[in-house]
Amino acid sequence: MTTKPLTGRVALVAGATRGAGRQIAIQLGAAGATVYATGRSSRTAGRSELDRPETIEETAELVTAAGGTGIAVRVDHLVPEQVRDLVARIDAEQGRLDVLVNDVWGADPLITWEKPVWEQPLDAGFRTLRLAVDTHIITSHFALPLLVRRPGGLVVEIGDGTREYNDVHYRLSVFYDLAKTCVNRLAFTQAHELEPHGGTAVALSPGWIRSEFMLEHFGVTEANWRDGAAKDPHFLISETPAFVGRAVAALAADPDRARWNGKSTSAGELSRVYGFTDLDGSQPDGFRYITEVVHGGKQADAADYR
Repeated sequence: MTTKPLTGRVALVAGATRGAGRQIAIQLGAAGATVYATGRSSRTAGRSELDRPETIEETAELVTAAGGTGIAVRVDHLVPEQVRDLVARIDAEQGRLDVLVNDVWGADPLITWEKPVWEQPLDAGFRTLRLAVDTHIITSHFALPLLVRRPGGLVVEIGDGTREYNDVHYRLSVFYDLAKTCVNRLAFTQAHELEPHGGTAVALSPGWIRSEFMLEHFGVTEANWRDGAAKDPHFLISETPAFVGRAVAALAADPDRARWNGKSTSAGELSRVYGFTDLDGSQPDGFRYITEVVHGGKQADAADYR
């Protein structure tokens, strides 16, 4: 019989429509959790500005198929009233919240890459910060009173780049840099506030994630993803979204998860602590590769970091 360590646990994955958020929801479901999957892209109620085909209903169905219970709720996490009502619904239906994953993003189309601040469109830049930071704060504001009702709750802030990496590397634009740095700091501050209540907050980054968008950008599918190396050889260090999903599930199932409180880590680092793998059985350490090979000039190939 397959062990499901999160049976009876309730999770909210804010920003679960696609990419990392979708697979975080699925992997929590595979571990037995009830997962509320939220986002703005719905089959029946409209889509986000990304205008992609993925929907929260599909995510919820995949959670249930994986062995959990998936519940889709269309929520704009920039609208406090919608988040308040979401948490009230979770409380009414479940009476508890054990895991909060703040994964809302969706700002890629807004970013002017590698241009100085004086060439950045301000409206798009500030919208980026709102999607990356305000959504996370609004969600925590309403969700944490339910989460701290029971000791042991977990908050995972999903970003791009560990604190150690982001502190020393320029991240493509002033707005993107601020957005991803702030996510790490949000986990640090929430850790301070949760600790007296027996809660844990962690900043977690995937490596180079093969999201739906990234596969399309490289003109490949998951079946032939390695062909993307023709466009960029470093693509061989990439990982599926399931890898960071398994990282979250491992944290949630760890009775000693408080050892990570306030820390910034990556899916690659956690895989070596908990022993989980990506779907192909590998353990890609994306940010160590990017630091040592891409930025550090070390002569190595991606296989050495998988």
